[in-house]
Amino acid sequence: MRIPIVKNFFNDPLLPLEIVYKDRKPPNQELPDHLHDRYELVYVYGGKGTFFLNQMIYEMNEGDIFIIPGNTIHRALPDGDCPITSTAVFFAPQMIGHHALSDTFTNMFIFERARKLKRYKLASPLSLRPFIEETLQQMQQELERREAGFRYAIHLHLNSLLLSLNRLTLQESYQHPADGGVGPTWLLHMLQHLDQCHTDPAVGLSYLAKQASVSAAHLSRVFKQLTGMNITDYVNAKRISTAKELLMATDLGIDIIAYNCGYESLPYFHHLFKKFTGVTPGAYRRRQIN
Repeated sequence: MRIPIVKNFFNDPLLPLEIVYKDRKPPNQELPDHLHDRYELVYVYGGKGTFFLNQMIYEMNEGDIFIIPGNTIHRALPDGDCPITSTAVFFAPQMIGHHALSDTFTNMFIFERARKLKRYKLASPLSLRPFIEETLQQMQQELERREAGFRYAIHLHLNSLLLSLNRLTLQESYQHPADGGVGPTWLLHMLQHLDQCHTDPAVGLSYLAKQASVSAAHLSRVFKQLTGMNITDYVNAKRISTAKELLMATDLGIDIIAYNCGYESLPYFHHLFKKFTGVTPGAYRRRQIN
């Protein structure tokens, strides 16, 4: 079984942020399916491809921004003849500005909205793209030059960018395009169903093929082609993602969390959790508390 990659980040406690700037990769060099605790923004300059994100498969177009909350399974699948050029910004949530005094607004809104509505793609208008691209360039330059106050400058640029994206989504005049996921309808419905039932121990290839009314072989082939993952890997990734949330948000015992996520064997749960995250469930919980 191939486990989605655990992405490692350079650990600067004063600046928990990294940028992959104007990257252009052919399909064989694209990062495999992965999930991580950092929040992520991906801006597309051009090219062709698709983006598998949680339960949706999106087309990637010029000016698209992908809003990726932490702990969300995702993978870009660039076109072989015309690969995507994009910038990805990875950052810890504590970098995002919070509300002050009686103002209830927070720059976290755009990520909370994406997670709640399961809409992760934002099509930026032409008028906003120069600002987005200039801000990303300034952040990259600050990281490269590392002049006095560069960390503070990057904080300001990041929050300014997020503020603009939040305001865009809140404008009454902004028409969010229909997501219209890529792929056959039966597959998109199956992904939506799986998002709700992935912790059921009965969920597996045969179960999902029956739900989609297709053969197991056909489901495996199409799912792999459009997402870059196989069904078993994806189900386990969803379950471990849920386990991480329960470890952070509840005081439930690890054995109860394993059972609630569809694992009757606690040793197997420990084995999978460490493969996905690099640490044991107990160590992960302690790390979040500390």
